[in-house]
Amino acid sequence: MSFNLWMNSIAEAGRDLLRRSKDNKEDKDIKALCIDLCSNKGEAMGTALACAVVNAYHAMNEKQQLAFFKLLVSDYSPNSDTILRCAEAYKADTSQKNLQALDNAVEPPRQQLFRRINMSPTGTPTLVGMRADLQKYLKDHEDLRAVDNDLKHLLESWFNRGFLKIRSIDWKTPAHILEKLIAYEAVHEMNGWEDLRRRLADDRRCFAFFHPALEDEPLIFVEVALTHGLATAVQPLLAPQTNGQKPEPADTAIFYSISNCQEGLKGISFGNFLIKQVVMELQHELPQLTQFSTLSPIPTFCRWLHKELDNKDSSLINSKERKLLAQIDLENWHQDAALAETLKPVLMRLSAHYLHNEKRGAAPLDPVARFHLGNGARIEQLNWMGDTSKNGLKQSASILANYLYKLNKVEENHEAYINDNVVACSKKFKILLD
Repeated sequence: MSFNLWMNSIAEAGRDLLRRSKDNKEDKDIKALCIDLCSNKGEAMGTALACAVVNAYHAMNEKQQLAFFKLLVSDYSPNSDTILRCAEAYKADTSQKNLQALDNAVEPPRQQLFRRINMSPTGTPTLVGMRADLQKYLKDHEDLRAVDNDLKHLLESWFNRGFLKIRSIDWKTPAHILEKLIAYEAVHEMNGWEDLRRRLADDRRCFAFFHPALEDEPLIFVEVALTHGLATAVQPLLAPQTNGQKPEPADTAIFYSISNCQEGLKGISFGNFLIKQVVMELQHELPQLTQFSTLSPIPTFCRWLHKELDNKDSSLINSKERKLLAQIDLENWHQDAALAETLKPVLMRLSAHYLHNEKRGAAPLDPVARFHLGNGARIEQLNWMGDTSKNGLKQSASILANYLYKLNKVEENHEAYINDNVVACSKKFKILLD
């Protein structure tokens, strides 16, 4: 019997107990159901109650969702008096018993509620969806961040690398999964099935992580192009195949799109594991590959640049350059060859500075740079007119970056970045800084 069938049989037994009980708990509101779920210790009844809570949550409108999240704060937060009392007891006597009592007091009761909800066969996807729903209320309801933190804490444990399975995605993959790749693509939008067919062609690879509790829901996927040498622009990679043109033998794997699929797993990183796993899969399948690199966006470069342009005291941009850079807000500026050539050295210098020197704390300001540098890649080069799509012009003034995963240097780069905030980069990139 499969795990899901076993879980469903327990749930059905529990539902039978509920139907035969004098106090039919399925008729209660979600507040009462949560109380019963937390107090019940039987597996079958507990599973049925978890299913009832799941069903009640899915039936909610936004107003009811917000009220439920507020309930999780008011009724399922730790008791401060109990925490202080246990802390004083532990301060007086640092015994294991007092430490355990303090640990129990600090843990929010809603974590136990979430674990009990997870007894439902659809508990895990419901909690992932619940955290996705929660995101839209956080801006106006700061108190709900505690709920978000607790959900993230549990989901990080449930979605650790040991539970994840990598799958190769190709044209033979079931259609309902392929449809989700089209929907979830976050870097370079797909315009239907023909775009997808190109990205699953013989000179392409696609890999995704899945979790047993979300069998047909990819968590994250990466698209790979097999090329000869480093790819410097994304439009040729996305263009339809040309008949009769024999490509040069591939020696490089280009990771050109990495898309997270589940909003409820926001902030839980899978990409670092995925890239390392994909490299191993590709090395096994295609031992002739000698380079592994990304072709990555610089998504917040233009946002930073406009702030720098607004700063009249900026030491990075002189008055002549300020007037010149104002023209990147013109539509189709990149199609004016003379203007583009004049802008190129200024924008390339500033984008190199941005990636290497602009910080959020001690880490790079750019989120893509943080990700790849943290995984042990180095900034290899910047590519002018790398992405001339509307989004590419808006985000990074057409510039893309290659982050090179030099396999014999990955661990060294990672350690230097984590311990000393060193931004690994090539000599070619350093010339732009100079």
